[in-house]
Formats: sequence, structure tokens, C-alpha cells
Amino acid sequence: MAEAKKDVKKVKQTKEAELIAEAVPVGSKVEAKISVTKAGKHSAKALKEAEEKQVKQERKASKTPEKTDEAKKGAKKPPRTRAERAGKKYRALAKQIDPSKSYSLGEALELAVKTNPAKFDATVELHLNLGVDPKQADHNIRGTVVLPAGTGKDVRIAAFVEAEDAPKAKKAGADIAGTDDLITLLDKGQLDFDVLVATPAMMGRLGKYAKLLGPRGLMPNPKSGTVAVDVVKAVSDAKGGRVEYRVDQAGIVHVGIGKVSFGGEKLLQNGEAILLAVRAAKPGSLKGNYFTSIYVATTMGPSIKVTA
Repeated sequence: MAEAKKDVKKVKQTKEAELIAEAVPVGSKVEAKISVTKAGKHSAKALKEAEEKQVKQERKASKTPEKTDEAKKGAKKPPRTRAERAGKKYRALAKQIDPSKSYSLGEALELAVKTNPAKFDATVELHLNLGVDPKQADHNIRGTVVLPAGTGKDVRIAAFVEAEDAPKAKKAGADIAGTDDLITLLDKGQLDFDVLVATPAMMGRLGKYAKLLGPRGLMPNPKSGTVAVDVVKAVSDAKGGRVEYRVDQAGIVHVGIGKVSFGGEKLLQNGEAILLAVRAAKPGSLKGNYFTSIYVATTMGPSIKVTA
């Protein structure tokens, strides 16, 4: 009985091997593989998949390697400059500036006025890259300058002073002066002013408004000239064109020195005043160049390198 079962199984395996052989091309590697394997070990489907895989591998070997995803996408293009991303008007004006040349401050300011693309009266900015480390206390360059030609801005000034000093402050140019009126505005969160001036004796009462004034840069500070015993002078300076300069975390001072409508001569006066003040603030512990680079630009115009 057992021998009969074995004979039946052998016949089935032989028939299955014959069917598989018919499905496989003569002379193929798969046929060679079948000849050395036992009949019935692989199904027709499995052998067909093996053949397709082998053909695919041979095709890959005969051709050049496929390009990677990065190669298909192509090499990354370098980031475009501001001039390349700007409009036609900006590019046309920028052609007047030689990027490889360093101009004198006067020449740079004249060019800045000519290359201003904005339709409004843009601000002319001075950018001073200093070789300082702002993390060091004595390298934290900061101060104020009264610009000879003014700032060109209409500045609203509030004076937080005693009642007897309020008339003097208003006469000097303060828009809001006194104590009670200003506290009422601060309690409501209304900051209808650009500069806040106070006397040292009144600073204690402003302490509770530090979170309101500090983030907006309105908290009076002796270094910025907004805390002074002589309120009249502090208000006059703020109204007449006092600006504050301060080095940022990257060691750069950004400051506006006037409007395009000022013309080159007035802008030069203001620019020289800023440079003189920043030079005077040079820390004694600094080694190396103080001015790394200087640039002039209008609000929306191209930058112009200035001889340091």
C-alpha cells in the first residue's frame, strides 16, 4: 500500500515538472536551475517571478546605473541675491553702483539719494559692522546723538514730570506733560507717543509699567538721554533730532540718519555726527579693527559700501 502511494506521488511530481518545463524558455538560467532541483519543489508562479527578476537584473547590469533622486532633481541652485530677486526698476538703479568699489561717505550718500526706488520719502540708513563682542559689557556700544540736520520725523514726546515742570516741558515741545494724565493713558495701555522723558525722581512711579513700556523701547533710560534732571533740554533734544544707536547681537549698529529729501549735504552732516560718536565709544580693550565694514542704503534701495 505504501509503495503504491509513493508511485502515485512520483507520477504527480513528474507531471508537474513537465508542465513547468513547458512554461520556461529552453536554454534559460531558470531551466538550468530546474534541472538541478527536485521536481515539484517550486511552483510555476514562483519560477516565473524568479525569471522576471533575473531578466531585470541583467537589464540593469547592461545599462548605465540609474540616476539618484538628487541627480534627477539636479544640483541645488545657489540662492539668488537681492538684486536678482528685485524688480526691473531696482536692477536698473543698482547698475549705477560698482559693487567692487568703496565710496567716500559723501559719494555714497549722493548715490543713495539717486538710487532710491521708493515713491515715498525714504529713510537713509547707516549700517556699521563693528569688530566687537556684544557679550562683553564694555563692548556693548550704545549712546545718543543729536543730528545737526534733524531726523525728518515728527516725533510725539511725553514728559513724566511734576506738575510745576509740566508747563516748561510743553513749551520745549512735549505733546503730553504731567503725571495724572500720563498715568491714565498708561493704565489704559494707550501709548500715543514716540518718546517718553522723565526725571530721576519720577522713575519709581514708572516701575509698574515696565512690562508695557520696555518691549516697545519706550522705558526712559539715562543712556538714551530720556532720564534727565533738565527736562527742558531732554525734550528739546528729542524734538530736535536726537537718535539712539546701539550694537545688536551680531555686532552691527543700524541707525537712520535722515530722509532722501534732505539731500547729500545734510545727510553727510548727520552721518559724520554718527561716525564721530561711535568712534568715541570705542572700547579700550578692543584688539583689531573697530570698523569692519560700513554701508549706506535707503529703506528699499541697494546698499553702497563706504570706505571704513
